[in-house]
Amino acid sequence: MLDQGAAPSAPPPAPSSLGARLMRRKPVDVLVAEGGHGEGGSLRRTLGLWQLTMISIGATLGTGIFVVLGEAVPEAGPAVVVSFVIAGLTALFSALSYAELAGTIPVAGSSYSYAYATLGELIAWVCGWCLILEYGVSVAAVAVGWGEYLNELLDGTLGLTIPEAVAGPPGEGGIFNLPALLVVLLAMAFLLGGARESARANAVMVAVKIAALLLFCAVAFSGVRAGNYAPFMPLGMAGVSAAGATLFFSYIGFDAASTAGEEAKDAQRDLPRAIMLSLVIVTALYCLVAVAAVGALPWQRFDGSEAALAGIMHDVTGQSFWATILAFGAVVAIASVVLTVLYGQTRILFAMSRDGLMPRVLSKVHPRTGTPRANTVLVSLFCGGLAAAVPLGQLADATSIGTLFAFALVNVAVIVLRRTSPGMRRSFRVPLAPLFPAVGFGLCIWMMTSLDIVTWAVFGIWMAAGLVFYFAYGMRRSRLATAEK
Repeated sequence: MLDQGAAPSAPPPAPSSLGARLMRRKPVDVLVAEGGHGEGGSLRRTLGLWQLTMISIGATLGTGIFVVLGEAVPEAGPAVVVSFVIAGLTALFSALSYAELAGTIPVAGSSYSYAYATLGELIAWVCGWCLILEYGVSVAAVAVGWGEYLNELLDGTLGLTIPEAVAGPPGEGGIFNLPALLVVLLAMAFLLGGARESARANAVMVAVKIAALLLFCAVAFSGVRAGNYAPFMPLGMAGVSAAGATLFFSYIGFDAASTAGEEAKDAQRDLPRAIMLSLVIVTALYCLVAVAAVGALPWQRFDGSEAALAGIMHDVTGQSFWATILAFGAVVAIASVVLTVLYGQTRILFAMSRDGLMPRVLSKVHPRTGTPRANTVLVSLFCGGLAAAVPLGQLADATSIGTLFAFALVNVAVIVLRRTSPGMRRSFRVPLAPLFPAVGFGLCIWMMTSLDIVTWAVFGIWMAAGLVFYFAYGMRRSRLATAEK
């Protein structure tokens, strides 16, 4: 059990040469001792295994399953269920590494903190900067789609719709996406109430969206025709693999649980379990939905539809009522993703601020609620404004490359920590290390190379901006840097 009341010990003096300063590492015992401590207060350990699992599911199970089949089924045919398994196994290798490090270094910074302890400050900064891109932009990207589902729900229930000018993203018929801003502000309100209150709200939303998907399966299975499963693999293994790459990004929310390391009651025991349990539940649900969907609708008719599940509900029942129910599930699902991903973003910035790499205001904790209030408000307003007023386009695609880069570093961090601290207590160990972490690293790099040149260009610009910020601000203000003086 962690010593929750101990004050963090001071970091040891670091060497002063430029190369050594860039590679300085933060000792694991210092990272763990600082757990929960911020400016003016401390985060509260209120989350158990159930809440942590729901955070991970909440960040993972969202818009992907509601829209992704329309993209993946035309690539793989009925074998899309195999594609889901392949994507899940691909995510599993990185999830195993996350589970080991989350149990060993249970802190709020996720892969940023893991890199700081193993690969040095510069690499940790790059990883943290990637996580800002992953979490911040994905909040905005997910929120953009909320208005579309909200309109579908309002139309099916009240016969009303929000005017397109204030309900759609700029560049796609809209001027200001008001629903996107509203869902981010709603998530902010929950987060300001405290981690336990936010976790309770998320658990309810997760239950609703799982119920919506199970309802879809029940309806779809009533319309299954055996002939729809043949031929099972019409486009061969190449199509199955291509669909697997498309589906991989439906699994990448499991790292959100690791950002709750400083608010978990027993982080070393519960974080690894929550990460693995959520991955199993999500994979099983994805495969069940896929089997039901391709059994109820010939695979040739998916043809890129973004509302494939709603269409199947309507075709099987002949009524729009069930599609409206599914739209309600999608509205709740997106809100849950926004809540959990926004939570993860604030905790990563909290950790970076506490280390001196970001402004101190981001690590100030409100004494009554035990939350980083200023951090939450600033991040929410930024993400909400981004979602409401900026055409995301290719920038949203860059979240994929940022995520994969962070995953790759986590796999490397496991290998390094096994070599540098072999005797450290680990509540979970990646089996067959270093083989499995190496496979996870290779898969992440392979998927990064499959992304287009524009995405790489956006990623390069983002990284360049981050390095400028680091050398102008973070390197000098780092707590490890101040310990040299």
